[in-house]
Amino acid sequence: MNNLKHRLSNLAGKTSREMKPAIKKSIMAAVTVAALSFGAGNAALAADSELTTLYHVYVNDKFIGTVADKAQVEQLVEDKLTSVKKEYADLDVELGLDVTFIPEQVFSSAANANTSEVIEVLKDEMTVQAEATALVIADQPVAYVKDAEAAREVLKTLMLEHVTEDELAEVESRKVSTNLPVPEVKENETRILDVYLTKEVSNSEEKVNPEKVLSVQEAVQFLKKGTLEEQKYQVKEGDVLGSIANDHNLTLAQLLSLNAGFDDNTVLKPGQELNVTVLKPFVEVVVNRQVYEHKEVPFEREVKEDSSMFKGDTKTQQEGKVGMNGITYSVSEQNGRVTKKEVINETVLEEPVKEIIVKGTKVVPSRGDGTFVWPTNGGYVSSRQGYRWSKMHKGIDIARPSNYTIKAADNGKVVYAGNKGDGYGNKIIIDHQNGYRTMYAHLASISVSVGQSVSSGSKIGVMGRTGNSTGIHLHFEVYQNGRIIDPMSKLP
Repeated sequence: MNNLKHRLSNLAGKTSREMKPAIKKSIMAAVTVAALSFGAGNAALAADSELTTLYHVYVNDKFIGTVADKAQVEQLVEDKLTSVKKEYADLDVELGLDVTFIPEQVFSSAANANTSEVIEVLKDEMTVQAEATALVIADQPVAYVKDAEAAREVLKTLMLEHVTEDELAEVESRKVSTNLPVPEVKENETRILDVYLTKEVSNSEEKVNPEKVLSVQEAVQFLKKGTLEEQKYQVKEGDVLGSIANDHNLTLAQLLSLNAGFDDNTVLKPGQELNVTVLKPFVEVVVNRQVYEHKEVPFEREVKEDSSMFKGDTKTQQEGKVGMNGITYSVSEQNGRVTKKEVINETVLEEPVKEIIVKGTKVVPSRGDGTFVWPTNGGYVSSRQGYRWSKMHKGIDIARPSNYTIKAADNGKVVYAGNKGDGYGNKIIIDHQNGYRTMYAHLASISVSVGQSVSSGSKIGVMGRTGNSTGIHLHFEVYQNGRIIDPMSKLP
């Protein structure tokens, strides 16, 4: 074949320079075969001399071989074109090659033709191209769609993920008619000012492999994510989030942001799938709005002291009331994330009313101020309030203090000191004369008497195990306005 190519190349050099330009023609949409015309006299001469015609085949001005029957080449190209038009029915496709035939009269054709080799070369040379519209960002085509209308639909679809049809139409009409005023926003209303992409996207017409042409939705996803397919990782035994992140050149924070519902404490299970693709959008949608909102203004609190009132007592001199302001914001969002929010106008709708509280400062040793101290020297709560052994345990038990001294939880007056034989053993009840009463039980000894005023933290007895007690501890109960409450809610 190389010898044949060499001989035919020489022949082409001698004869086709004159003939080739006259017969060469593109076959992008269909193959047009060029041939030398022979008159009737010449045809007769060929028949008399037993001459036959061979065809030297050129593809894109490159000689590829010689055929005896150019119809085989024509049929191959036609079949390929029919096939790709059927496969890409919604695209304008063509074959990316020019085929030229140069005829030569010879006495014997069989020895000089290499039709099968030409056919194989043509099969390799035949590439498919589609007319497409490129979406161009920063002078670089990043995606291809069917046509300019599809390109416009891609950008519109991107924007409609963040604004409504009506809002987009409003912005576009305002851009056309620049004199259109922006209506003032009202209560709980949002007014769109502008919507645009972070980068300029232009179009260019190009011929590309049809496999690169995306649908509108595919192109939208590609512009949003920077990829058509997110990479997944399947968790294996022994994997942890940190190692997976490192293996995929991610930070732990990035990996967590890509996988909703996962955090630092998530325990991975073999077989779970994690997204390990960091999305890098080509463009994002910016939306500028005006928003009007009502915002509550908190009221101030003022505390006045009154020496005629007992310490711990309070009263409200003036009820507080929140105010209300009407605020117009300028808000910028990028892909739904608020990037800037500024107040452009604020109106006072209702002034707040200050709350005034009067607090008593008068101290009486027999009256508590509601602030409890721990009734023992250290120790821990060995049993809390609640049901125990099918019976309500009304207070808490405190055991293992540093010493056994029992102290008054607050100022008050002793209203009981003794042993009633009710299971509590030696007990003391103090009325703090502010709605609270405290009881101290199972004491080894009592250091106060009924009617005695005691101060917060003063000694009233010694811890013991009298009554129904399994060990040395203090049983401590608290009552508020006659109702038992959890002592832990009052103790520090």
